[in-house]
Amino acid sequence: MKYGYARVSTATQNLEVQIQALQAEECEEIYSEKYTGTKTDRPQFQQLLKHLDKGEPLLSLNLIGLHVLLQGLLKPLRNCLTEV
Repeated sequence: MKYGYARVSTATQNLEVQIQALQAEECEEIYSEKYTGTKTDRPQFQQLLKHLDKGEPLLSLNLIGLHVLLQGLLKPLRNCLTEV
């Protein structure tokens, strides 16, 4: 399955352009949310990760937002590695 993730930072911003682009890329499941860029515990992204299996593609047009999310996900891993 091909997953898509769309996010904007404020309630006044519009997700529709991102969602349409993900649909054009034939994403079968699209998760979206309006959530501040300073938080890494985004509910829809966490749901997406629960469904994403190894090898399944994830598309996101918001690369800066995805970078922040990845940093948040990698932090616990870095902490574990430094404790070893």
